[in-house]
Amino acid sequence: MPKLVLTEEARSSLKVPLGRLLLGEGPEIYSEIARLTSIKRPPRVIFVGDAVSRNATVKRIRRDLMIIDNREMRGKTESFDTSSERTFRVRNEPGTIGMEAWAAVEDAVESGNAVVIVDGEEDLLTLVAMTVAPLGSLVIYGQPDKGVVLVEIDEEARKKAKDLVQGMTRSD
Repeated sequence: MPKLVLTEEARSSLKVPLGRLLLGEGPEIYSEIARLTSIKRPPRVIFVGDAVSRNATVKRIRRDLMIIDNREMRGKTESFDTSSERTFRVRNEPGTIGMEAWAAVEDAVESGNAVVIVDGEEDLLTLVAMTVAPLGSLVIYGQPDKGVVLVEIDEEARKKAKDLVQGMTRSD
């Protein structure tokens, strides 16, 4: 199955948050996300990662899509309510974006009220979500040891994601 593979150059680019970094881990971060979601009424609210998805669920923040791999910081995570209308299960190797995973994220963004459960690693699927989400959507993901990144999808954010994807190498 074809896939895109992360290059070392792209890997270093991803250490910089792709949006607004909300520092810390506390409830104030999720209060801010809830506030922005309420004010902006984005077409889609997408959480990538188990910790941010669990916290959004516990805080009852709108979530149109969660992309999870049942792992946090490479360790197994405690389960949480991932119920949704549609569940997609895909394989995605670490450091890659598989075309099957790309298609699942695209379908899940379109349908809404979905969860994508990844066997492997979900981190790079953030770029897919940023590429395919409608303008005005929010994509939220964790920045290890720093906080949570909030990306409001506009043309600039979409271009940044597309540029990173185009910098990856293709493997069949």
